[in-house]
Amino acid sequence: MTSLEEARELLREFPVVDGHNDLPWALREQVRYDLDARDIATAQNAHLHTDIPRLREGGVGAQYWSVYVRSDLPDAVPATLEQIDCVRQLIARYGSELRPALTAADMEAGRREGRIASLMGAEGGHSIANSLGTLRGLYELGVRYMTLTHNDNVAWADSATDEPGVGGLSEFGREVVREMNRLGMLVDLSHVAATTMHHALDTSVAPVIFSHSSSRAVCDHPRNIPDDVLERLPVNGGMAMVTFVPKFVLQAAVDWTAAADDNMRAHGFHHLATTPEAMKVHRSFEETNPRPVATVSTVADHLDHMREVAGIDHLGIGGDYDGTAFTPDGLNDVSGYPNLIAELLDRGWSKGDLAKLTWGNAVRVLGAAEDVAREVRERRQPSNATLEELDG
Repeated sequence: MTSLEEARELLREFPVVDGHNDLPWALREQVRYDLDARDIATAQNAHLHTDIPRLREGGVGAQYWSVYVRSDLPDAVPATLEQIDCVRQLIARYGSELRPALTAADMEAGRREGRIASLMGAEGGHSIANSLGTLRGLYELGVRYMTLTHNDNVAWADSATDEPGVGGLSEFGREVVREMNRLGMLVDLSHVAATTMHHALDTSVAPVIFSHSSSRAVCDHPRNIPDDVLERLPVNGGMAMVTFVPKFVLQAAVDWTAAADDNMRAHGFHHLATTPEAMKVHRSFEETNPRPVATVSTVADHLDHMREVAGIDHLGIGGDYDGTAFTPDGLNDVSGYPNLIAELLDRGWSKGDLAKLTWGNAVRVLGAAEDVAREVRERRQPSNATLEELDG
């Protein structure tokens, strides 16, 4: 049996829990949520990284669908609600394939049923508009993690890709973390500054996650996780879900991406845009500036290092499909996960370790957050604190 055959066999029993997929935003940008125009029951290779046939081919058993909206939108809260509505429409439309999931038990039920457990994660604290009531509203609608920032700071937390604002988390930011613990909503530290990572770990009594981040020691990009943060995950109980985005995993791609982003902005596009028009600009730039190519091995290098620092119990996968213009060779879309598992088998990873990476750790972490929430709710009422009260 080849390594790839072994990988596919393993994924039939322990499928991938992927921490971050931006399909809802791609559907908004491309077709304004017209699900007939992007019927993911059929192959959408020309338009998307994600469709149901390729999720099946990739061995995906649970997916956190990102309900991301851009941080510069003046109406971030209603836009986030539209994203949530999109996910709910997808689950309703493809109910034989996608299963709504709010808990670790729901994830396990989906695995037994052979359906893809579908969870939601909000990407960026701007989606709550400095309101703990709005945070609770997102939880009630099914959101089970929130990334504290996206690319820009919020008033109470610093982003990895912005200038320092409050030095990590403000007191209101710490209150957001405490309220997330009370709810059972996972604190996601992808995109945040290292200071914010440490402050969140100091504050959270529940496991945290990195829904789509890799190792800064392997690729020195501020979106990645420093070793001194990875070292804290065993005590916290949380997990880091390695991402596949070339500009975060391959050092040579960092400089190239900076130049490509400048080119996008010069042509009037947001640097994260993936519309057909924006992709034409990307392709034109690439013709004269060949991009460095990441591979499956590149991603495996990150996982090897992260396992050494944090331990196998604290790793997962968060590909960031449909949220990136480019992907590594062999991980071109959601069908590619078996290639990564095969690479890790070739590197000597045991099947037990791989079962934790793909499935076990993510289920455990969500279940642990639920356990913490039950305990915290016995002694803590919903917080109605405001930014003004706590931060002046």
